[in-house]
Amino acid sequence: MPSVVGLLEQRELTARRRVDELREEADRIHAELEVAEREWNEWVVARSRVGEVLASDEAAGEDLPAPAGQRVLSEQADAAKSKSVVPVWRAGLSWSVLSVDYQRILRALVDRNRLGQGPLSCQEMAVCFGLDPVPGKVEALRSKAKRLVARGWLVESAPGRFTLAKDVAGPGGAS
Repeated sequence: MPSVVGLLEQRELTARRRVDELREEADRIHAELEVAEREWNEWVVARSRVGEVLASDEAAGEDLPAPAGQRVLSEQADAAKSKSVVPVWRAGLSWSVLSVDYQRILRALVDRNRLGQGPLSCQEMAVCFGLDPVPGKVEALRSKAKRLVARGWLVESAPGRFTLAKDVAGPGGAS
């Protein structure tokens, strides 16, 4: 019959092996995570650089005359002036002229108005969008909301509290 100390040593050895296996697995996962984070950061930088290049191309092409025979496809194409991500709001302007991020802000405020809940802060927006309400995310939303205010889509009813401008309607954009 084995001794109690022998049984304890055997279980301790089994537990030690399990701990070592788990540490090796954790190290492997940590290494994979670092590789994935580096790859993700490279894509973020690439997207940023492409945005910079496209923005500089727009600025460079601003002084060039339009090719002969070029037509404007719709009134909405005219709505966004070059270098203007958010066009100035006017009656009948569709939300489709805005990027998805801006449309998301407007949609949240429409839902809020429909429920009679009043203005929305950027921190509340971050939570609504499933973002962590950390300063970086909140400030990015605040920047977008302020741009929408400056272009007439939103009103800042109190400092940091945003609501739809009076005549801005639902996603169709008709007032």
